Amino acid sequence: MGHGKPLAKILKTSIPAVIDLSSQTVFFTIEAILIGRISSAAFAGQGLAIQIIIAFLTVLITFIVGSSLIIARHIGADQRHEANHVFSQSVMISVVISIVFAFVWYFGGIYIFKFIEEGGSLEAQQAGISYLRIIALFAPIIITNLVAVGCIRGAGDTHLSMVVNVSINCLNLVLAPLMIFGWFGFPRWEVEGAAFALGISHSVGFLMTLYIIRTRKSVLFLSFKEMSRPNFKTFKKLIKTGIPATVEQLLWAIGLLIVSVYAAMLGKDYLAAHMAFNKIQNVLSMAYLGLSMGAMTLMGQNLGAEKSELAERTARTTSWVGFVFSILIAVFLIGFTKQVLSIFVPESEVLRIGTNAMIVFALLQIPKAVDGVVIGNLRGAGDLKWLMLITFIGVITLEIGFNWVVAFVFQWGVVGLWSVHLIDEILRLMLNYWRFRGGRWKTMKV
Repeated sequence: MGHGKPLAKILKTSIPAVIDLSSQTVFFTIEAILIGRISSAAFAGQGLAIQIIIAFLTVLITFIVGSSLIIARHIGADQRHEANHVFSQSVMISVVISIVFAFVWYFGGIYIFKFIEEGGSLEAQQAGISYLRIIALFAPIIITNLVAVGCIRGAGDTHLSMVVNVSINCLNLVLAPLMIFGWFGFPRWEVEGAAFALGISHSVGFLMTLYIIRTRKSVLFLSFKEMSRPNFKTFKKLIKTGIPATVEQLLWAIGLLIVSVYAAMLGKDYLAAHMAFNKIQNVLSMAYLGLSMGAMTLMGQNLGAEKSELAERTARTTSWVGFVFSILIAVFLIGFTKQVLSIFVPESEVLRIGTNAMIVFALLQIPKAVDGVVIGNLRGAGDLKWLMLITFIGVITLEIGFNWVVAFVFQWGVVGLWSVHLIDEILRLMLNYWRFRGGRWKTMKV
């Protein structure tokens, strides 16, 4: 890594990560549109099943983030054996977790749906349960591959993780309509077809990942010998390192869910406009997460190599990349407001509500993207407890507390909800940048 050209390294690491992470969100959006053509009950049931799966997979953030941070440090210090040891232990843990999840999803799916959707549509429940049970059959493959690819990405081989995930999603995009609608002689399996398409695609992706990590195409190598020897000291280190990131993500998810409840209480048109913004934000956030992952990886490697000056210079350059990217996004959203919103909400009243809020939403992208990069740098340095604390304060005081005031006292509607989100992101960016400027991260151990 040249001292004078951190930008080239940033782009080489971050751009594949952006494509990689965005591809999954884009596919889920398309899949939701396809299933929506079956029936509203199928759409609701499958959507709820996806939310259940995502909630369970949050647990894996502990091991993906923990292993990525530790692996990046070892790679930066040229300690390949130690990096491969952590990788193999992480994959071993994912296999165990995946078997537990598969059992719960298959045999407990009916009880989960009855608990969270009591009194809801029986047809929607049946669709969701069927989808969840089929995914359970593929769970060990899907979950193990998710962790392995996450480690590959965290090690800096983002071009390889991109190839695997884009291949999975492209294959899924081909198989899903064939198996959902029964085109070209395929059976019409509807929601079950979507689940089988997902499982088959991830199975192919798993084989690709296995080839990469066993033939030394990646900087990481999977040792079956290491996998067969549990190291509880490594387990403890992974959990200790990753839990703050898991709590941070859970807090943020809870906050967003409560804000969506506020939008629902305002009325169906306000909820539809709010959910349209949420879908757009989900796609954009994956792009920002790609930049954040690139920043995290490079920060960990530079600190592992004891190059704190290069780490700081690279971090600042990455922030400028995020800033320029977010400006382009904001200009695009403002210039094509109706065209973007009409993809999700064709109704005139919902479009009117969304159009009024678009300027706020577009401006939000600037602090959100830059803060994502700063968060990646702090995360790569191991400052996870600070990030967890800042998220906790923001969610409780602003996302839950002040949003209630804005929605029901001031009655500012969707504009108000996203204005509070803008304020939250600006404050978090200021605090996180202050933390970064303090330089404490340079001496943190992972």
